[in-house]
Amino acid sequence: MNLAIMVHGGAKEIYADEAETHKAGCLQATQAGWDVLARGGSALDAVEAAVRVLEDDPTFNAGFGSELNSAGEVEMCAALMDGASLGAGGVGAIQGVRHPITVARRVLEDEPTLLVSHGARRFAETHGAELCDPAQMVSEGKRREWERKRAAGQRSGHDTVGCVALDRDGNLAAGTSTGGTNTNPPGRLGDSPLPGCGLYADGTLGACSMTGDGESIARVVLAKTAVDLLDGGRHPDEAAQRAMDVLRERVDGRAGCILIDTAGRIGWAHNEPNIAVAYRTSAMDAPHAFVHKCEEQREGSSEHAA
Repeated sequence: MNLAIMVHGGAKEIYADEAETHKAGCLQATQAGWDVLARGGSALDAVEAAVRVLEDDPTFNAGFGSELNSAGEVEMCAALMDGASLGAGGVGAIQGVRHPITVARRVLEDEPTLLVSHGARRFAETHGAELCDPAQMVSEGKRREWERKRAAGQRSGHDTVGCVALDRDGNLAAGTSTGGTNTNPPGRLGDSPLPGCGLYADGTLGACSMTGDGESIARVVLAKTAVDLLDGGRHPDEAAQRAMDVLRERVDGRAGCILIDTAGRIGWAHNEPNIAVAYRTSAMDAPHAFVHKCEEQREGSSEHAA
């Protein structure tokens, strides 16, 4: 069985002086997940491990790098989905935890559902998650950005991090994690913790993780749409692009996605300016990372085949 893992660090405008930190973070996350797969770990374990790395990296809008809401606080959302059982666990608008993806994993294992706000925090506490003062999740860089954008009346930061993986038993998993949008209202939920919207995994087809405008993504159930488009053996590159076409045509939305199928083939697409991505498959000796520009001409799906 082929092994495969792919991560994204968000679809957004990534300036030239930010590209290397985005690639380095995605490489580190991919390697963490690959190490799990290589020693026989499950796809769920690999996705959790990879996303935890991204949550620790203030480069990305998740965990410690989360955007601040309109009250100047960090509220995070995350979810995991198991392609074999179609089980999912998620947390929304959670505060005071180091790794929301791990809390989502424990929700999945304990009682597959979506828990939000104070209920999610209480669940994390009673299930031994790594807790902290909510203020400790505010990075100085995000605080300065929040102050600048609030003064200018701007709102941004709808990128997300995510991962999809295929393990040696042929099981698929998907995960997402986000800090929401800069200055969004407290309690806001986007697509990230919602199965079928911000992520989806179906063991008969593939797995997908989204990033982008959560409200638009949710309206067309975009992650499940992308996975369903794999039916009939369609390559993940083509399925991902068709999903972006659906988003644009139906709700004029902006997003990006990564996609993996049961054969370990990978693909991605986006209509935001850039997307940060890294991946590794059984055919590779090391992971590969890049920041892709929307306007660049793709070289064909064969480049991305496992």
